Amino acid sequence: MIDHLLRIADLSSDDLHDLLALATSFKADPYLHRLFLANETVVLYFNKPSTRTRISFETAVARLGGVPITIGPGDLQLGRGETIEDTARVVSRYARAFVIRTFADDEVARFAAAATIPVVNALTDRHHPCQALADLMTLREKRGPLRDVVLAYVGDGNNVAHSLIEAAALAGMSLRIATPPAFAPDAAVVAAARARARTTGASIEIGEDPLAAVRGADAIYTDVWVSMGDPEAERAARFAAFAPYQVNAALFAPAKPDAIFLHCLPDHRGEEVTAEVVDGPRAVVFDQAENRLHTAVALLYALVERRGGRG
Repeated sequence: MIDHLLRIADLSSDDLHDLLALATSFKADPYLHRLFLANETVVLYFNKPSTRTRISFETAVARLGGVPITIGPGDLQLGRGETIEDTARVVSRYARAFVIRTFADDEVARFAAAATIPVVNALTDRHHPCQALADLMTLREKRGPLRDVVLAYVGDGNNVAHSLIEAAALAGMSLRIATPPAFAPDAAVVAAARARARTTGASIEIGEDPLAAVRGADAIYTDVWVSMGDPEAERAARFAAFAPYQVNAALFAPAKPDAIFLHCLPDHRGEEVTAEVVDGPRAVVFDQAENRLHTAVALLYALVERRGGRG
């Protein structure tokens, strides 16, 4: 097991499957290791608003017997000149793990390099590894072995897409991405995932046609068209570019008859997805949201145990 989770590509294929199996165990028995973090703290740093990530990690720490300390940028000395490295060294003397949700990936990498405790990327501009773990857990629950799953992702080639690409490569899944040309996922992320896919049998397809992507798919996934940090001035251009990628009944038609719908939430009904879809029987978005908790428990347990947790 790794020391930190900064992106899904940090994991091995075995690590990924072990985490999913552990999350399933915690879902079946939520208090399986209820004293694991007894008398310990985990610091949760949020530089962005959060619902699922904050509540799932706070609950995860509590279920392991620990105390979550949730802080924002105004609670640390970073704004007064203390370096990220010094902050990491100090926090490492107090807490058993550090969970960070921020903008720049470099900030997370610098913190992890200086820390002596596990660091979890709870979302950055380029990666959302915790979401991808919950996504794959949900797909495995609803559609069976991941090697047999065809997932179509349509819309913005953003941090959610990057983490799905890396996760699919490790899981041996078939993933089809369809985005407007100007919003394609990062080429380096795709190239690295395809290289790993050669050892797992995964298929990573990148294109522009949403109908081609969803044809025969087991599941369709999308995300918002305007994310936190995207310039508001781009809003009109983004809506124009993404309009053909809206997940609606017509887009679902070429998918398998029992295809399901995924979304990392929050969704914007009438934009990237219609209310008919997200509120309909195809949607498993709240199962995804619940699985953010179980995968958070598994991740914290595995990372801290790797560093000599009490068990």
